Amino acid sequence: MKDGQQTKSLAQMALGAALIAVCSWISIPTTVPFTMQTFGVCFVLLLLGGRKGTGSIGVYILLGAVGLPVFSQFTGGLGVLFGNTGGYIVGFLLIGLITWAAERLGARKTWQKMVALLVGLVGLYLFGTVWFLWISTQGGSPVGFQAALGMCVLPFVPFDIAKFILAAVLCRRIRPHLSV
Repeated sequence: MKDGQQTKSLAQMALGAALIAVCSWISIPTTVPFTMQTFGVCFVLLLLGGRKGTGSIGVYILLGAVGLPVFSQFTGGLGVLFGNTGGYIVGFLLIGLITWAAERLGARKTWQKMVALLVGLVGLYLFGTVWFLWISTQGGSPVGFQAALGMCVLPFVPFDIAKFILAAVLCRRIRPHLSV
């Protein structure tokens, strides 16, 4: 890769990480806040592709790990990542890696990428829920798998699907105007 292309790719990944951070700050306060984080992840993956999108997700997580307030409710730090919902943040990498793998296997059409994103979302839900259960058990307040799904997954499914559709529609409109 030429230096100019590498610089462009790094800048795109940095902007993708910034977009995910801004989306994580947009929140509907409830017991567990609904954010636009999943929208940001999906949009970045669709716009930049699996490789650069996954890089953006990695940068976003690293920024939060070192303490920058990029996670929901302007939080950051290892305490958030190793907390009971940290598995859902780390799970964003699963969505990216699955999307990247699907592209490497020939997924070029938006619907094919959307299927990869949905498979990744299922992986995120599973990983995050197992993480949540493990942390809950370590803290002395074990929660059953069904209860964890009821708290951590089921309320978010319709909103996450709506965010995926919104990201696909916006990306389809914006992408032709960018040189990504």
